[in-house]
Amino acid sequence: MLDVVIVGAGPVGLFMGLRLLRSGHRIRILERRSAGSARSRAIGIHPPALAALERAGVSGQLVQAGVRIKRGVAYSRGRKVAELPFTGDSAFPFILAVPQATTEKVLEDAVLAADPAAIVRGIDVRETRDDGTAVRVLAHPTPGSREYRARLVIAADGAHSSLRRRLVPDIAPRTYPDSYLMGDFPDATGHGADAVLYLEPEGIVESFPLPAGVRRWVVRLGAPATDATAAGLARLVEARTGEVLEVAGNTMLSAFDVQSRLVRQMVHGRVVLLGDAAHEISPIGGQGMNLGWLDAAALAPIVDAALAGNGVGKALQVFEGVRRKAAVRASRQAGLNMALGRPLPPAAMAARNRVFAGLLEMPGVAGVVERRFTMR
Repeated sequence: MLDVVIVGAGPVGLFMGLRLLRSGHRIRILERRSAGSARSRAIGIHPPALAALERAGVSGQLVQAGVRIKRGVAYSRGRKVAELPFTGDSAFPFILAVPQATTEKVLEDAVLAADPAAIVRGIDVRETRDDGTAVRVLAHPTPGSREYRARLVIAADGAHSSLRRRLVPDIAPRTYPDSYLMGDFPDATGHGADAVLYLEPEGIVESFPLPAGVRRWVVRLGAPATDATAAGLARLVEARTGEVLEVAGNTMLSAFDVQSRLVRQMVHGRVVLLGDAAHEISPIGGQGMNLGWLDAAALAPIVDAALAGNGVGKALQVFEGVRRKAAVRASRQAGLNMALGRPLPPAAMAARNRVFAGLLEMPGVAGVVERRFTMR
């Protein structure tokens, strides 16, 4: 019998697996996909998550592979509105920008170095059955079927978690009037390692540096994109910001709408929901992946204690309360980020920007905003 089965080999599941392997536990990470994804939606790693990754022994590789974003700069109608440094954390005075595919590769390599058999791909977990002493994990490879038994199960299978749907079938998502189109293009802006927000009356445009001279662009739309193209995204960026993108150099394009979903209970007997499976939030602000890592970092010592035969009831109660509070805070921050990017009449936008700039000139306010944006 396994100590732990982790469902999902995304960044959160891989990090959880690495942490448990480093503690000597026998685990399997079951993943529906037959191979890792080359798509990189999540790119920002915040200081608290970098500290957790450092304790797992992988932060150095990620920092070496990424871009250190030390400040954000806001523009509107071609003029600088404000800037905000991200240097408040003494250990990691930056937000790290690194493609999700790179992050997953670093974590996967570390997991496989600890146990070459730890990751099993092509396994679609449909349900779990807790018999009081262990959990049966019913999985469906193609062809055939397979069953695993473990003392504990951790569901880190993302926002569309099949296990969450079984355990919490009636949780409805909250929807928002926000849709986005994003893509990666060669960086010819001259903004270097700065994150840039263009606060425009037609809606926000966000821009983030990536390794290898690439920059990510995110544009708020008035309605869901039905026929997204790199050329269409480039036209929107140029119309709102004046920046001209090299369409032929586009390497990623994704359109998405926004919803949030927060479960009230993460722990269901011997099954624990983690990351997006427990609390899906808006990707605007880049908090979701980091939130999942911090969930895992908080859960790991409790799993260690439980597997050692110690009582963990009180610790699990504290875990649930603290992590739900963190998820609510992150969700509210994401909501504020989206509100900041919605269209406004030009005069109202200019007035709002003046207030925004004035507040950020106040050191106390700037410090609070920096801590919220960096999840400290």
